[in-house]
Amino acid sequence: MYQLINLIFQILYMCLIGRVALSWIDHNPNNEIIQWVYKISNLIIRPIQRILPPMSIGIDISPIIAIIVLGFIKGLIL
Repeated sequence: MYQLINLIFQILYMCLIGRVALSWIDHNPNNEIIQWVYKISNLIIRPIQRILPPMSIGIDISPIIAIIVLGFIKGLIL
């Protein structure tokens, strides 16, 4: 059970980091893998963005907050 929960959190972390990396490079939004990265990361990032919208200078810190929150939740569960 521990390994399954750990795997789920690792996938979530990778999707968040992948989303950040995709924001820096030109990519094909129609790619199926990229669409999955956005779908999974949106589950975590959208609620944070509703509370804390991106800064006026164009910096979105919601992925950083999401990683911190996931780490806290993972610590509570495991």
